[in-house]
Amino acid sequence: MYWLAAAAIGPKAYEHAQAVLGSMLGQLLLFLWTWALFYHLANGIRHLFWDAGYGFELPDATKSGWAVVWSSIILTFLCWLIAAP
Repeated sequence: MYWLAAAAIGPKAYEHAQAVLGSMLGQLLLFLWTWALFYHLANGIRHLFWDAGYGFELPDATKSGWAVVWSSIILTFLCWLIAAP
């Protein structure tokens, strides 16, 4: 949103946004936000299975919890590998 708003404001704001998002801290924040997005997506799918009545047993819940963690990590790295310039 910040980048899009900066692009709409003008060239100077856009250059500033590019500098901020291109910095090491900006890249780290974008990476962590990407991970949060995929974590939320995977956990949402897990909850859909719970809504259908599956996966309530403790071993199943533990396995699906770890599946959420690892799938979000793998999807984040794949996204950054594919989208990296």
